[in-house]
Amino acid sequence: MSLQTRTDAGESSGFDASTDSLGDMFYPLYERLFDENSDFVADVETKLAQARMADTVEMYLSRSLGIGVLSGGALWALGTVIGYLLFMTGIVPTDNILGATIPNQALVDLVNAVKVPALVVVTGLFLGSIGFAMGFGALVAVPYSRASARKREINMLLTDAVSFMYALSVGGLNQLEILEAMAKAEDTYGEVAKEFQSIVQETEYFDTDYRTAIRNQAMETPSDEVAQFLTDMLSIVNSGGDMENFLKDKKDKHMRTAKQQQEMTLETLELFGEMYMTLSLFPLLLIIILVIMRMLGEADAMMLYATVYGLIPMTGAGFLVLVSTVKQDEPGDGYLNPADADDRLSVQKGSGLLNLGLVEEYTGEFSMFDRIKNKEGTYETMQVLKAPHLFFRDNPLYTLALTVPLVLVITVVAMVSGAVPTSWDGMIDQPVWGTFMYVYMPTYIVVLPLAVFREWNVRSRSVITNSISDNLRKLSSANDTGQTLLESLRTVSETTSGKMATEFETMHAKVNYGMSLKHALVEFNNKYHIPRMARTVKLISKAQEASSQITDVLTTAAQASENQDDIERERKSRTRMQVVIILMTYLTLLAVMAILKTQFLDVLTGLNDASGGGGGGASGGPSLGGAVNTGRLSLLFFHAVTMQALLSGLIAGYIRDADIMSGMKFVLVLMTIALVVWAAVA
Repeated sequence: MSLQTRTDAGESSGFDASTDSLGDMFYPLYERLFDENSDFVADVETKLAQARMADTVEMYLSRSLGIGVLSGGALWALGTVIGYLLFMTGIVPTDNILGATIPNQALVDLVNAVKVPALVVVTGLFLGSIGFAMGFGALVAVPYSRASARKREINMLLTDAVSFMYALSVGGLNQLEILEAMAKAEDTYGEVAKEFQSIVQETEYFDTDYRTAIRNQAMETPSDEVAQFLTDMLSIVNSGGDMENFLKDKKDKHMRTAKQQQEMTLETLELFGEMYMTLSLFPLLLIIILVIMRMLGEADAMMLYATVYGLIPMTGAGFLVLVSTVKQDEPGDGYLNPADADDRLSVQKGSGLLNLGLVEEYTGEFSMFDRIKNKEGTYETMQVLKAPHLFFRDNPLYTLALTVPLVLVITVVAMVSGAVPTSWDGMIDQPVWGTFMYVYMPTYIVVLPLAVFREWNVRSRSVITNSISDNLRKLSSANDTGQTLLESLRTVSETTSGKMATEFETMHAKVNYGMSLKHALVEFNNKYHIPRMARTVKLISKAQEASSQITDVLTTAAQASENQDDIERERKSRTRMQVVIILMTYLTLLAVMAILKTQFLDVLTGLNDASGGGGGGASGGPSLGGAVNTGRLSLLFFHAVTMQALLSGLIAGYIRDADIMSGMKFVLVLMTIALVVWAAVA
């Protein structure tokens, strides 16, 4: 069976019928250019299977050639037109384009006759080649990119997935049941579950025994870790070994591997922190050099603008992209949606003011449900108006619906009333006030509420994750005494305090009123929707279906949670130093900029006034010898430190928590320091 045949149930490639027609059209070109046994075709076929893209390699490469030819043809036509305009019209002179003397007059005449058309043709061919490479290369790169993304997520979730399988084995499930349970756990284990889905689907739909299916998937998975795991599992299956002990050993191994991977990531981030010190100071050094060259009349003013408004943002954005290649975001949204979920659970995700829940499933059929929907909408609105802080805590991004229009209104009113400068010369005359109204005021109004409610949201949910490990140990101990899981929940809720105790008590009450324990666990998880907790709840809810005596399962869940706690503590400890380095680097840059303003620009202004040369910078501050506009430089310095504050804050937050929004609190602090310092020195 070919690699691509097994991806028929995989993800769609996202192409419609028109692109399939394009592939059919260029299939003869594919046959002419590629040998079906070539390494390139085989590699693309493998990546298509690993990316779970339901395309044959022949059709995919034919489509890629078609898009490459179309984009190349478009750029070829554009390049020909550009070459004609540049060379035929004489915009670019071609008299001395060869840079050599030709003694033969006949040869000179021939060169003069063909050089301009040749230049036009070469320009078209050059841009056409670029267009073909971009179109063909971009499409061919898609399966490689998707396979890489899947590999990254699989490796991140594999430790918890192996713990899940071990817990199921301890709970009494056999090998086939473990594979099927893993395949159904896509809501928690994402791409890892899809690897096992391929195994189960091959055994069900292709009449293949599960040993062969495991072997095939081990060859096709993008993750070397999963390939090794499946290969070792196959040896246990073939030899009739103890699957429980095998999974236990693999669980311990992958827990150690996760810590080692975390150590490598943190070491790389430490290297990036040292790199950032150099990268962030480079624009400052360049600005100083350009100012000195400007004094000597050797630098264009546009270079300063390009450095401040181009180089600084590009440096920060590039460093963020660099960090994102190493920093691993936690996959998944944290919601559980079991196959046997009722309507109540399926609509729980995102319920609230914008999603009124189960009643929306029945509106339009009966007028009674329409009236209920109206009443429910009114009730939800009143709940929000009574406690808006709780609504914004649960939905921090909704603050933008209030703050962004407010910023627009304030800015427009200020511009119309003349309270803020509306020209560049006005900004130079009032650098602090103008920048405050256009940059700092919108940042404070928009970012401050968003940062506050986001931090409140994170901290309210972290109360749960901080106590997961201890409560799992308590549940395990209670269950070990002979109590059922439900009785263990009640016991732990009565002997502990805090939010988890309240949640355990709530789950116990729900089950007593008729809800299944599994659905009570799922509702509890979806209330907080934390990916890490979702994996723990998934493990427990699946194991308790087989037996209420799941002491070993709870112990395994506690070990997995404690391992995650250790990784998290190490990450926070090590990244704290990186955040300090970034913040101290910014404060150093701000101090140097402030010193330049007070000890350099102000001195230049004084010297210029003393020499009577104050007329060189109309509405822009005085200049020295007409070369240095000190008012404009002061504004550029202020904008430079402001943008650097914004970027440094975002980078610090991303390194800290792998979340851009986490950096908003750092942005507010650094921008406030910059504003205070510049208001003092300006």
